[in-house]
Amino acid sequence: MTKENYTAEVLQYIAIFYIIWSDDLLSASEINVVENAIAEDSTLTQSDKKQLHKWLDVKNPPKNQVFKSWKQLITNSGVKLVENETYPLAAFSQKVASHYHNGLALNNHIKKIEVNLGIQPNHYNHLFDVHIDVDKNSAQYSAIEIDRILKGNHAEVVDNFRHVLKDPIFSWEIRRNKEEFRNHVLKQVEFLADKGYGAMAYSETYGGKNDMEGYATIFENMMFVDGSLAIKFGVQFGLFGGSIQKLGTKKHHDKYLVDTGSANLLGCFAMTETGHGSNVRGIKTTATYNHITETLVIHTPGKNDNKEYIGNALHSKMASVFAQLIVNGKNEGVHAILVPLRNEDHELLPGIEVEDNGYKLGLNGVDNGKIWFNQVSVPKENLLNKYGTILGDGDYYSEIKNPNKRFFTMLGTLVGGRICVARAGLGGAKYALTVAIKHALKRRQFNDSVKIQEDLLMDYPSYQLRLTPLVASAYVYHITLDKMMKVYCDESQPDKRQVETQVAGLKSIITWYANDTIQECREACGGKGYLLENRIADLKGDVDIFTTFEGDNNVLLQLAAKGVLSDFKAEFNSAGFSTVLKLLSSQISDKLSNINPLYINKTDKDHLYNPKFHVHALEHRTRRLTYTIAMRIRGYIKKGIPSYQAFLKVQTHLMTLGKAYSVELAYKSFIEHNSTIIDPHHKALFEKLGTLYALSEIRKDASWYLEQGYIGSSKSKAIRQRVERLCTEMRPQLDSLVDGFGIPDHCLTAPIAN
Repeated sequence: MTKENYTAEVLQYIAIFYIIWSDDLLSASEINVVENAIAEDSTLTQSDKKQLHKWLDVKNPPKNQVFKSWKQLITNSGVKLVENETYPLAAFSQKVASHYHNGLALNNHIKKIEVNLGIQPNHYNHLFDVHIDVDKNSAQYSAIEIDRILKGNHAEVVDNFRHVLKDPIFSWEIRRNKEEFRNHVLKQVEFLADKGYGAMAYSETYGGKNDMEGYATIFENMMFVDGSLAIKFGVQFGLFGGSIQKLGTKKHHDKYLVDTGSANLLGCFAMTETGHGSNVRGIKTTATYNHITETLVIHTPGKNDNKEYIGNALHSKMASVFAQLIVNGKNEGVHAILVPLRNEDHELLPGIEVEDNGYKLGLNGVDNGKIWFNQVSVPKENLLNKYGTILGDGDYYSEIKNPNKRFFTMLGTLVGGRICVARAGLGGAKYALTVAIKHALKRRQFNDSVKIQEDLLMDYPSYQLRLTPLVASAYVYHITLDKMMKVYCDESQPDKRQVETQVAGLKSIITWYANDTIQECREACGGKGYLLENRIADLKGDVDIFTTFEGDNNVLLQLAAKGVLSDFKAEFNSAGFSTVLKLLSSQISDKLSNINPLYINKTDKDHLYNPKFHVHALEHRTRRLTYTIAMRIRGYIKKGIPSYQAFLKVQTHLMTLGKAYSVELAYKSFIEHNSTIIDPHHKALFEKLGTLYALSEIRKDASWYLEQGYIGSSKSKAIRQRVERLCTEMRPQLDSLVDGFGIPDHCLTAPIAN
């Protein structure tokens, strides 16, 4: 067929029809959009409409020769599609038709099709032999507005901090001598302390602003400078200072917090031991009370019972040491004691041995070390005694009588550290994504013709699929962590067990996400990503450890799953737990009993993009996993297997549940936040990010959903196609989205990002 076969008005629809029939996702609702546009188009004759409706018959789609004729008409027109036009497809269609029939105006009905179907320019990049004039900057969304949405109530804090980071002391450069690197990072920490950021989370009495939420936001922004800075800062003010603040009482606050917040007293957080790792309850270091001298004797009983991997170990003068508290011959469980390590001349005190951990995979600006204690005596007052104290008569006293509850209450006060580690990992992922995407918006490679300009990396569908869901996840996790810190800081909710469970799972999935993202970005940048100057290599090394400190992710996922199983209330003994299992059975089985057969294979866009579907799918996975694991454990316990052994038998199941619960929690937190966005334009963008996150997560677990009969094969295929479609649709917004992370220009030093 040639142009003579078509009227000028029909010719304007050719590009639209070529695209929608090249897309496997043409659904009834989408056909309806096109049909309505045709019906409302008064420029079309009845004959024109008959022709166009004929091409919309899904049972009799256009033949291949018709496709070829459409493509030939477009190619012969020589028209270029300009991506940054307001309605690029409608404008392109008008220009193609005008090449054959002069004087045609822009068709508003085609504009409606373009908008309602969400067709983006890069849908046609690989369909036509047409060169696209690419402007990487999409004016559709404001990066400043996106950044404002992410900053929320912390805009002033974040903006001021980013301005502080302009100081030359924060200029990034390659540092490979660990002593020089550590000293430089120490100077950076002291600089921030002088600006008031060290004491930020402490009360005004001690030089702070009582702003733990703001502290978490600057923690992420420090990752834009260097991972070592973020971690050393966190050890000094968050872990060491935080233990004094959260576990100590007024006498400790008065004596130590001001000096800690100003970095005049450098300290470390000595919890982990070589022989026990994540098992804090099983640590071997002891603190034995001597009533005659009113002192606590800190001792490391064996060679492998030393404190291990302690940040700030070489610079600090004091340690917050976690040890088994022995009073009157009875072990009262793990408590924290302040133990001086060095004198004013920075010499080790008697009984203290410190060994440098040496070079690591990353974070070599942090002075990690091992510490041993040999019968080191400290005053009784050095016990951080908010939850347990030694009375004047030498007896131990705690208002929390249950040792298990007391132990978890003490650890629960430090949950903020896990949130900050997740924020730091997220900051690393954001930086890597920004570098990789900005590189891909400039770098060109391959084409099917040597006569025209090569294609941008970012215009390849595979490239979009690799990076776009990761960008969506970054937004979801940012909002989620903001919410978690707000809940954690809410003093009207003193019982922190639920947020402990939630943070345990979120810290795991987010730090794993961060590592996967940085690796994907490294590969996406090819050899350039391997160069130190582009920062991704260092981010790989720095963020790697986040999966195992502040709690090993595999252990934390099990903790999260146990929290789900116990409904945050019951304790894990066989008798009490059986009661919980029975309750779970009755609660969950009703909700899982029926799945609508029509729902299983429902594939239209409106359904798949509906948050109600996403929530239902994610909730169903969590409920089903909870129910089946509860039944398995119950069966083991009925056979007389101890509860601990029963849990070992379902360990991998527990981890799967912990992850499912965390993904559900993150998505729900995000869509809840989206309801607060006022600007409808940017609200729609955030909703699309949420849709991509949810469908990507469902797609990852498609085999499980198929096994459970929750979705059918056609729906699974449609979800996969929709993920790919969303990635393509969001291609024009990617530059705005990574700019929306708010990474300051003076921190974005990677050459390939500039």
